[in-house]
Amino acid sequence: MSLRGLAVLLSLAAAQATADDSLVGLWSYETRYDRALAGRLNINREGERWHATLSGASTQFRPEGDEIRFAFPGDGGRYRGRVTDNGIEGFWIRPAATQDPRFPGGASQLFATPVDLAPESQGLWSGVVKALPDRFTLYLRISKGVDGRVLAAFRNPEQNSRGPASQYDVTRDGDNLRFTAGSDPAVAENTLEARRLSGPDRIRVHWNDVAADIELTRRSDEEAADYFPRPPGAAPYAYRPPAVIADGWETARAGDVGIDEAVVTRMIQGIADSDPSERRPSLIHSLLIARQGKLVVEEYFFGHDRETPHDLRSAGKTFASVLLGAARPKITPDTKVYEAMAERGPFAHPDPRKARITLAHLLTHSAGLACDDYDDASPGNETNMQTQTGQPDWWKYTLDLPMAHEPGLRYAYCSANINLVGGVLTTATATWLPSLFRKQVANPLEFGEWHWNLQPTGEGYLGGGAFLRPRDLLKVGQVYLDGGTWKGRRIVDEAWVRSSTAERIRINPETTALTAEQFGNAYSEGADALAWHLNPVHSGDRVIAAYAATGNGGQLLVVMPEFDLVAVFTGGNYLQGGIWSRWPDQYIGGQIIPAITKGRRNE
Repeated sequence: MSLRGLAVLLSLAAAQATADDSLVGLWSYETRYDRALAGRLNINREGERWHATLSGASTQFRPEGDEIRFAFPGDGGRYRGRVTDNGIEGFWIRPAATQDPRFPGGASQLFATPVDLAPESQGLWSGVVKALPDRFTLYLRISKGVDGRVLAAFRNPEQNSRGPASQYDVTRDGDNLRFTAGSDPAVAENTLEARRLSGPDRIRVHWNDVAADIELTRRSDEEAADYFPRPPGAAPYAYRPPAVIADGWETARAGDVGIDEAVVTRMIQGIADSDPSERRPSLIHSLLIARQGKLVVEEYFFGHDRETPHDLRSAGKTFASVLLGAARPKITPDTKVYEAMAERGPFAHPDPRKARITLAHLLTHSAGLACDDYDDASPGNETNMQTQTGQPDWWKYTLDLPMAHEPGLRYAYCSANINLVGGVLTTATATWLPSLFRKQVANPLEFGEWHWNLQPTGEGYLGGGAFLRPRDLLKVGQVYLDGGTWKGRRIVDEAWVRSSTAERIRINPETTALTAEQFGNAYSEGADALAWHLNPVHSGDRVIAAYAATGNGGQLLVVMPEFDLVAVFTGGNYLQGGIWSRWPDQYIGGQIIPAITKGRRNE
């Protein structure tokens, strides 16, 4: 530590005594960026005139055959659908929340939500629009440690915005507050300056992630119950089987499928008792487990529940593989990408290697295009693609990238690769991606509410970010355990289940062409199948084969065929892979697998 840093530290230590108990407690701030309309959507037809109303807004439009498309003024949202014998089947499209400063360069995406309209009378259809909300919530917990230090932790459930550190020392000089982290308090990057305001009691701080000064207001534990894994004062956890609802899941007690319920009880109670203000907390939003085809554990934390769709982040990439399996034999992993997308040519940076890129290369992040999400300078980096404004068609943007390697030679994690699979699927099936997902996956699997993100052009985005209920994500794993079927209905072929989850590429310093240090900063050694990660689960000395869909923050779908088991985690540890990547080992391998008393698949 520098001499200046030592002097500052001594000064802070002296000021610590003045950080009195009046700061201790829970504070919060919330804002919303919703602009889209919501409520009851009515469509009225009078002869050749069509008219739509929603939440006081209205618009007129003219269908093209059975196809209906219209937008409300002021970018209040759009609708697209088609008239059927049973009503109007379609999607509400929420506009991008570009005013939300969390998204650099206005990169927030549009979202499509299934909204069907039922006939009310001759020439009148009606349905309810429930658009995906967009909010930013910040909690501040100030407490006194056993050594008398005043400590603080900022927590944000939407993106884990927490400032420059996970935990701070708090000092006070009159109404001026300082939140300091790290061993050298003289380093400005580790310090947040704030001010306490009166009437009512508030704390004002500049928060970089919203690019504004915000004011946090004191809250009781009951008023901010979502800050905690479970509401303060809740009764001790008692295991209960999941509820039976009309979504196709058969539920059972954990003991009925050979899992010791006492172990489940201790595990869930441990999560419920965790302290979110710790330096490295596990922010688990949900944990669900199915075994032998039955849902036996379903628990939610931090205010989440079974009816609330959760952001899947990159776990949604796996739907590229599921949809490809459902779309066969129109296209296969060997389909040549540039041939399939030729209508978007000519392409920039012509290179004979482009003609050799297949869907399998895209699905294994080995296409060879100049695209690397872990390299900020890479032209195909997801943030670079989404923040540029020259090319709103992200399929075309990706196809125009220069080549960096021969296809199949190098592994580089690239969201644009997986998104481009969506372009091939859309072109080959002549179906809008959300409609294809609805037909092939969501409807046959009896999904509840879901939202699919879109590109600026309105085409579906397949690079991750869809919102699903955890119960519905769990069904995808069960489909694969059951050889491609859900309740007897074929979703993908059994052969596709085997081939799409078989190893295709190793992930190591050699295949990434990174040094050991560079590799360790971005990856861990493993292997990929076709948009599935082959991440074994460790249980004691055992290494158990598993395949998984994974997403930033702790969005995990883990399939373990040997134990006829599938698990889902959702979480809020964004940009903390060192925390959420351990959950399968910590909870499934460390607690559930040892608690299985009978019924392994091969027994």
